[in-house]
Amino acid sequence: MGTKITELHCKEVICVSDGRRLGFISDVEIEVPEGRVLAILVPGPCRFFGLFGRQDDFVIPWSAICRIGPDIVLVEIKPDECRVPHPKKDWFH
Repeated sequence: MGTKITELHCKEVICVSDGRRLGFISDVEIEVPEGRVLAILVPGPCRFFGLFGRQDDFVIPWSAICRIGPDIVLVEIKPDECRVPHPKKDWFH
């Protein structure tokens, strides 16, 4: 049974090793033209009520997904190893 990309959007991602809630899926990385899903993207948590931007994003390889449920996605990965720096905006230029 397959899963549509639109069904993945906004599902919560939880790490099974420590139970940490990583956030909600915002995007999917796809290899073109093969159409193979490489990873799911989860924005990093907000800093101080969202006033100071976000922490680093999570890029979780598709192979790390254990189970896709109706509301959550369970992943087997060390969260600190899949962090990618959040793009910084230069507000002064």
